[in-house]
Amino acid sequence: MSHQPRKRFGQNFLKDDRVIHAIVNAIAPKGSDHVVEIGPGQGALTAALLDSGAQLDVVELDRDLVELLNRRYAGRAGIRVHGADALRFDFAALAGEFKLRIVGNLPYNISTPLLFRLFDQAGSIADMHFMLQKEVVERLCAEPGGKDWGRLGVMARYHCQAEWVMDVAPESFYPVPKVMSAVVRLLPHVVPPVALPPDILNTVVAAAFSQRRKTLRNALGKLLSPDRIEAAGVDPGARAETLTLEQFAALGEMLAQA
Repeated sequence: MSHQPRKRFGQNFLKDDRVIHAIVNAIAPKGSDHVVEIGPGQGALTAALLDSGAQLDVVELDRDLVELLNRRYAGRAGIRVHGADALRFDFAALAGEFKLRIVGNLPYNISTPLLFRLFDQAGSIADMHFMLQKEVVERLCAEPGGKDWGRLGVMARYHCQAEWVMDVAPESFYPVPKVMSAVVRLLPHVVPPVALPPDILNTVVAAAFSQRRKTLRNALGKLLSPDRIEAAGVDPGARAETLTLEQFAALGEMLAQA
C-alpha cells in the first residue's frame, strides 16, 4: 500500500481482484454512462470504471489520496477528481443529460447518513452500487416484522428497490475489518410506491422507531392521538417494526391532515 489507511476516515481498502471484478461486472458500466465513485481510495475500482469509457467523477475526502489520484490520472481523459466531503457534496449538480450511476466502498462510519443524503437526490440517480457493512445491507433489504426492519429500511423502500448482490469477507480488505461486508444495488423508483412527501413520512418513521419497544400509542404520542392512529387503519398498540411502508404512509397522511 502506498498510502497508510487512516482510521479517522474509516478507510479499509479493497484489495481482492476477484471481488473487484465481480463488483465491476455487477455494475456493468458502459461508455454512455456518467459514473460517480465515492471514496475511491487508491483506485481499486477506479481504473476498471474508467476503462469502460464512462465519464467518471470521483469524490475523495483524504487530501493525500486526492493528490495520489490526480498524479495517477494526470492527462487521462474522462475523469475528474473532487477533493470533497461526500456528506456535503452536491451530487445532483453533476447530472446532465443522463442520470448518475453512483458506486463506492463507503466508510462504515458515514454510510447511513450518506445513504439518506443520496435518497434526497434520488431524482438525479439511475442506480447505486455500494460496499457496506453487511448489517447495513441487511437493514436496507429487510422486510416488515423482522429485527432489521427500521427507519433505514422503510425510507430505502420509499426511494429505491434494494437488491443484495454479494457478500465480501473481511480478508478482502486492508486493514482487515472486524465485520463482514456486502454489496447492495439500489434502483431509485421513477414514482414512489406511496403518494406522500418524504419529509412527512420520515417524521412519522423516525418517531415510531425512536424507541423500538414502545407501542405506537406512546412513540407517536406527540404527533398523533390513538384515535387518529386507529383512523389511519393502524393498531395503536402495535410496534413500529410490524408496520409496512403503506401503513406508515397512512399515518403520514393523517399527520398531514392534522
